[in-house]
Amino acid sequence: MFDAFEKEIKKNAQKAFELKDSAFEKFNFSPPPPHVKSDLSIAWPIAAARILKMPPMEIAKKAADIISRANIESVDVAPPGFININLKKEFLLNNLSRMLSRPDYFKESGNFLQNINVEFVSANPTGPLHLASGSAASLGDSLIRILKFLGYKASSEFYVNDAGNQVELLGQSLKARFLDKNLPENGYQGDYLKDIALRLSSEAKTWTDKQFSDFALKKMIASHCEDMKEFGVEFDKWFLESELHKDNSLEKVKEKLKEKDLIYEKEGALWFGSLDEKEDLEDKGRVLVKSDGKNTYFLSDIAYHLNKYERGFTRLIDIWGADHHGYVPRMKAAVSALNKNAESFEVIIHQLVSLKIGDKIVKMSKRKGEFISLKELTADVGKDACRFFFAMRSPNTHLNFDVELAKKRTNENPVFYVQYVHARICSIFAKAQEMNFDANLLPDFNKVNLNCEEKELINKLIWFEKVLNNCADDLTPHHLVIYLMELSALFHSFYDKHKVLDENNPETTTLRLFILRGVKFVINEGLNLIGVSSPERM
Repeated sequence: MFDAFEKEIKKNAQKAFELKDSAFEKFNFSPPPPHVKSDLSIAWPIAAARILKMPPMEIAKKAADIISRANIESVDVAPPGFININLKKEFLLNNLSRMLSRPDYFKESGNFLQNINVEFVSANPTGPLHLASGSAASLGDSLIRILKFLGYKASSEFYVNDAGNQVELLGQSLKARFLDKNLPENGYQGDYLKDIALRLSSEAKTWTDKQFSDFALKKMIASHCEDMKEFGVEFDKWFLESELHKDNSLEKVKEKLKEKDLIYEKEGALWFGSLDEKEDLEDKGRVLVKSDGKNTYFLSDIAYHLNKYERGFTRLIDIWGADHHGYVPRMKAAVSALNKNAESFEVIIHQLVSLKIGDKIVKMSKRKGEFISLKELTADVGKDACRFFFAMRSPNTHLNFDVELAKKRTNENPVFYVQYVHARICSIFAKAQEMNFDANLLPDFNKVNLNCEEKELINKLIWFEKVLNNCADDLTPHHLVIYLMELSALFHSFYDKHKVLDENNPETTTLRLFILRGVKFVINEGLNLIGVSSPERM
């Protein structure tokens, strides 16, 4: 397999240079720049120059000499220290054949040892899901799909804050809507509460605030579930904060921290940290219980994450909004305090999403009820466009969601551009069947010769494995989206230049149908991994 081949090359180079593993962190295959006519490129000699105290070109020449030649047709070096590799035809064809025939091709044997929990969206149940929720949902669900595809044990989770002041305020806001009174200070102003109020019977006139809160919560959680399902996201677990209160988890956490002398009292409040460092910590908001006796979200979050570990998860990945950036060190410190490896807890901070309609950027406020919900956006542009556009950017990058572009049914729209490749290949296969060509037939690898475009396409196809591993390593699906767009561009270029179905040349037809079967497989699997459909007709 391609990944195993890269590891073999790396192992041979490491043995020859007699360096530690850390010196080879940047030893990996990368696509060569467009002007370089090779299949793979290695830039490691440039990074190794400082360690080896040798010119990069000398390192590149030595590395090129010791690289295994088993699957390599040619290898050369180029300034300032690149190693460029051309692969043998048989290696490319055999890898593509294995990819299409072996269900375990993408699964590394050690991956199943990790039991990963990915928590995402976790929006407060005080209003409809909005664009940031859609961005987090696309990111989290795509990661879950990719991790499972690579053989990891992975579970998705939505954490519902169904306790605390905001829930009380939600109930008071619903009560005000129902009784047609003024909203409480900082109450929720959206029309969605008017809709919920219309579902209440006259008996609600005698309800307590808690009954209003409970009713609003039930409706909002059901709404979130429905919106996520329509968006193609189904969570393995919806975890309610109230579950932590029922089994006394918060008190158990306080006791654990007391045993470790990691909790102290000041001015009636309980703080997380040791006494000798409290002056450094108090400006970082590490309050566990406020002076009025109410628990903070920080205490609930510690209990919740401990609960995840107790359920057997070995790695926790949380996806949070940009406004939670400062919360990360606090939670990592808490995880460490509970005797858990801080590296087993990772947080992805995803940036804000803005909506671009025409030339305007729409500003939104959830509390004021001035926003376009995820449900409205999905109904307007479609789930596929939403999922694709949200996955196009790294979580570190701000996204301007271009509504007009997402609705176009032309090659300007990237999701249409990629989906069209799948539909086009389906039509070619239908035509092949009419002409009595078997699209599942393997060509004779010893007899075929690959032209430049054919080789480029196959090389790109076997990169699929590396791209998915990059997504898993970097915890972002945007590498996959970029790859699918590049693969689509290569297909369009190939299809413009070459005839696929040729009755006068059955060997070439068999080869090209084999390659197109690979393109169809990768496009279909790739789109599915980001929650996008692969239509057979467009």
